[in-house]
Amino acid sequence: MLDESLLDAPEALARADRRDLLRGAAEAGARVRTAARHAAEAGIGGLTPEGRPRAVLVAGPGTAASGVADLIGALAGAAAPVTRIHPTGVAPAPGALRWALPGWAGSVDLLLIATADGSEPGLALLAEQAYRRGCTVVAVAPTRSPLREAVDGVHGLVVPMAAAPHGEYDAETSAAGPGTLWALLTPLLALLDRVGLVTATPEDLQKVADRLDRTAERCGPAIATYSNPAKTLAAELADSLPLLWTEGEAAGPVGRRFAAVLSELAGRPALTAQLPEALPSHGTLLAGDFAAGADPDDFFRDRVEEGETLRARVVLLRDRPTGGLSAYPAARELALGHDTPVSELEPEEGGELENLAELLAITDFAAVYLSLASAPQP
Repeated sequence: MLDESLLDAPEALARADRRDLLRGAAEAGARVRTAARHAAEAGIGGLTPEGRPRAVLVAGPGTAASGVADLIGALAGAAAPVTRIHPTGVAPAPGALRWALPGWAGSVDLLLIATADGSEPGLALLAEQAYRRGCTVVAVAPTRSPLREAVDGVHGLVVPMAAAPHGEYDAETSAAGPGTLWALLTPLLALLDRVGLVTATPEDLQKVADRLDRTAERCGPAIATYSNPAKTLAAELADSLPLLWTEGEAAGPVGRRFAAVLSELAGRPALTAQLPEALPSHGTLLAGDFAAGADPDDFFRDRVEEGETLRARVVLLRDRPTGGLSAYPAARELALGHDTPVSELEPEEGGELENLAELLAITDFAAVYLSLASAPQP
């Protein structure tokens, strides 16, 4: 059960936030600025590539690397295919994970390694394999890590991962933390801007940092729920099964990341799909056991010991509309026709990266609030 009173008690939120998740969300803008500076100091701005890579491969562990690959794929679009190399192994521990290049990878491809740990032997082996195949290797990893030495040894480029401004927050949650995502993603955006796959100039990255700061101010713990979009969304998602319906190239990865952090940080299930395909794929959920008006078969049974039943709630996530057709009206009509509540998120006006940053920030804050207000209090 969600303790909604906790959402408007900043001091109680701070006591409940033993993993410093709110601080990690608030520091996302600062991480972008530091990461952009590290990218410049590593010489990315001075690179003179001979042409675009044929394909981009992304490797790394956990939620952060998955989000990096998904976001880069959406931003690159048709400029080049982006493929995440999924790890294999008997456990999610750094020493047990292994990565392997696809058979077609070669000298015209680019391998990006993103890790907040840097101690994974499997990533060092991957860098060596890429070197033998002739792939260009670029890594973002902690400054003092075995991976940094391994990538240096195969003549790759390493950008130091931007540390949190006031010290790292709990490593247990760092892979899903918003600050970690931006620390890994920002240098790679700067690199891909130089090779012509995305548009992420230093000015663009500064705008992203500014948008993240403004969104953090709107979503901070001191802002009351009624005017705080992240707290409002967290309260709306209490005791619900979120159906995250996205529209727009950038909104898709945001929805998938939101589902991942809801699971990893808040222990909440969520389903995501892109519009208009979401309507047939999730439509049956609105009329089945998760429907808002669904009643259990045995009306008279004792419910005292039963937990709350999850009811579907549609969350509509989209980029700012640029004209043309939209499935939003049909999505609202379908949901409201089944008495299913709807939450909507749309960013303020701005560039593609700014819009993406705002949606990521609001959903990250919402996942954190849902985690803190749902956890048992001492």
